Amino acid sequence: QVQFVESGGGLAQPGGSLNVSCVPPGILSGFYAMGWYRQAPGKQREWVATWYSDGERTYTDSVKGRFTISRDNAKNTQYLQMEALRPEDTGTYYCYTRHTIGADYRWGEGIQVTVAS
Repeated sequence: QVQFVESGGGLAQPGGSLNVSCVPPGILSGFYAMGWYRQAPGKQREWVATWYSDGERTYTDSVKGRFTISRDNAKNTQYLQMEALRPEDTGTYYCYTRHTIGADYRWGEGIQVTVAS
């Protein structure tokens, strides 16, 4: 595998749930950081969540308590579980990796998440 494989997302109503998944190019456990940014039309790209190599998981304030990162090392896949969705969660979600601290970001092509009634 030489590219990110991103899947999931789609359409949910407010209060609903969606998942996104990401299989990176490379070994999941070998990255310094792996997570997601999101971007809505006309807005700046916004950091969402990250899993760090020491096992720490961090989240932007607006998604704390609603979004959860998990991993399946056997499948080399990282997941973002999104619950209690809000319209402002709408955007394109980009999976990323950083190979070492200070390294360049490497990006997937993005998955659309739409929250609307």
